[in-house]
Amino acid sequence: MPRVFDFNLEVHDRFATIASIRALKGTDTKLVEVTAESAEDAVAAEAAGIEMVVALPSAVRAVRQGSQRLFVTAAIDFVEEPPLTVDELLRASVTMMEHGADAVHTCRSPASIRKLVDEGVPVMGHVGFVPRQSSVIGGIRGVGKTAEEAALIWDQVRRLEDAGVFAVECELVAAPMMREITKRTSMATMSLGSGPDANILGLFTSDICGHGEHIPRHARVYADLNELYARINEEKARALSEFRNDVLAGTFPSAEESVAAEEIQVARFIEMLDKTI
Repeated sequence: MPRVFDFNLEVHDRFATIASIRALKGTDTKLVEVTAESAEDAVAAEAAGIEMVVALPSAVRAVRQGSQRLFVTAAIDFVEEPPLTVDELLRASVTMMEHGADAVHTCRSPASIRKLVDEGVPVMGHVGFVPRQSSVIGGIRGVGKTAEEAALIWDQVRRLEDAGVFAVECELVAAPMMREITKRTSMATMSLGSGPDANILGLFTSDICGHGEHIPRHARVYADLNELYARINEEKARALSEFRNDVLAGTFPSAEESVAAEEIQVARFIEMLDKTI
């Protein structure tokens, strides 16, 4: 496992580095990436042997506290805020690196990305389906299913390549087109719903674990946390209800659940109180 200096010049082992991700090109080796929202998510990902995680800015500190071995990418513009200016984007990127991120992920233009790369920020770009631009393409759908649309995606890939991006996430791109793009770009490719022919394969942890209102068609569910959390909430409500009932019935707290004092000390205390009246 490679050992690296992080942005704060602290030494840590990492499952992956920028160099090892780039070295995936031309090999059959694949890395796996999932999302992480907490230290617990990071602990679980590391225990599962996952190499890479993506985290929102608000979660990067916690995720890094959960694991020093994961390669953490901060999704800097996937937040419910107005889009950042280029200068704000750079400041946010540096802050994320200070908080423990190894790289940042952004859907921004190659011109904006170049400013980050020029300042030494490793960037994962994004092509294919872009959630904030779903209205432009007519809704939530797969992209690159026609030669013309795939050619537009390929042009975006080449421009990101020229901007110095080390890897590119390809979201909901038609699998045969993804295969050809991966063969032709020097960047590592990450597939999110874009078929198996990429260097990195990823899914949302919530989809993998069956925790959410909607599971997309490209995801595979391996657990049913919705059902488990429903049972947990039922148990929580039952326990709270029983506690309240015991309080009202006078059965809580019992002597065993209260702090005792010797009778002689109680009598002395009462005597002291009486003298103060």
